[in-house]
Amino acid sequence: MTCELMERSRAGIINPIFTCQPAGAQFVSIGITDCIGIVHGGQGCVMFVRLVFSQHFKESFELASSSVHEDGAVFGACGRVEQAVDVLLMRYPHVKVVPIISTCSTEVIGDDIEGVVTKLKGGLLKEKYPGREVHLIPIHTPSFVGSMVTGYDVAMRDIVAYFAKKTEPSGKLNVMTGWVNPGDVTAIKHLLTEMDIEATVLFEIEAFDSPLMPSGNHVSHGETTIADLEGTANAVGTIALSPYEGGKAAKYLEKEFDLPTIIGPTPIGIRNTDTFLANLRKLTGKPIPESLVRERGIALDALTDLAHMFFADKKVAIYGNPDLVIGLAEFCIDLEMHPTVLLLGDDNPNYVKDPRIKALQENVDWDMEIVTNADFWELEDRIKNRGLKLDLILGHSKGRFISIDYDIPMLRVGFPTYDRAGMYRHPVVGYAGAIWLAEQMANVLFTDMEHKRVREWSLNMW
Repeated sequence: MTCELMERSRAGIINPIFTCQPAGAQFVSIGITDCIGIVHGGQGCVMFVRLVFSQHFKESFELASSSVHEDGAVFGACGRVEQAVDVLLMRYPHVKVVPIISTCSTEVIGDDIEGVVTKLKGGLLKEKYPGREVHLIPIHTPSFVGSMVTGYDVAMRDIVAYFAKKTEPSGKLNVMTGWVNPGDVTAIKHLLTEMDIEATVLFEIEAFDSPLMPSGNHVSHGETTIADLEGTANAVGTIALSPYEGGKAAKYLEKEFDLPTIIGPTPIGIRNTDTFLANLRKLTGKPIPESLVRERGIALDALTDLAHMFFADKKVAIYGNPDLVIGLAEFCIDLEMHPTVLLLGDDNPNYVKDPRIKALQENVDWDMEIVTNADFWELEDRIKNRGLKLDLILGHSKGRFISIDYDIPMLRVGFPTYDRAGMYRHPVVGYAGAIWLAEQMANVLFTDMEHKRVREWSLNMW
């Protein structure tokens, strides 16, 4: 029995699991108040991503494009950035933060975004918008390397590095959530409140679940402010919940301002949530209250009701963002399930030395494959041609056709999820997330049992 870490061997990609780096940078930008990012590339580089955000969150978001065309590809498109900044500032008087996000085309032609920013600061901003607070932040996210995950990580680092300013100690803790849902932010803030910890949550996207008010439609945006970003340098410490989605920003603050820093693990499941609370206690000195001990007990009771009777030995395939996939795999193992295939959709070299992956390799006593730079064919090929038998698939909506075609039950989790209602409201982190995940997995298996007209013995009941 082995747990093997391997890379996709084929040159071509058949149905990618991730989209590209600029998508991650755009997700960061919509988490900041008074911020609209300009995606420097073709219109599709922003319209597709904006569509996916709207499909997942069922809300509207503001993102801009420099709308590069053929002439820009030949002669350079820096002028399009200048026009885009001018139009954006004219149309949106409240905007203060403007990340300028590069794409594959503008990186290939070599547009000097930093040079454009310097020119705009010395020209347009002084001449046309004197006295107005405007922050232009170059973010390099070429689409031909990395993924939306690395794009998120790079953009978060660059924005935190731009704003972080050492002044007086704030007494707050920096909590970097990674690529999560509004329900996850609510759950994290609940744990912080129970421990009486004041924190700056990056990014504060709880407001993405926007109300429909009598005054009219509401464009969603996050509630992380410039003051929040500046204050990250004055915190008592930093916890990044996702090493691959916020780890760079956490390390920057640690190196630049000597902040105590803990990176990971993502608090999915009981043991990882226990570790998260222990890390909070370590950085702040605050005790873990009896209320959270009780919550933990309720979660343990809920999982005990399900684990051995319904989950034991069930084979699971998991795909999506790496921190989510690894956390889900650890959670499934704790529930006596057998994660069999883990698909990570990019080729981050740090996977090889990830201690969580090493722990899986050392401790798993069944055959498991962890495939990096993976696409959906890696999963379908194993089912269709290599005899892989699965009881459950965990992942976002883009893999749904494998579930449909091979009649394998699937729980939607991760980004993007657009063929199930309201999933972004439910956390997968914390004790509440552990309960929700386990009960949803059980209900998916129950429904599949009815669909296939299988008797109870398939769920280890007798």
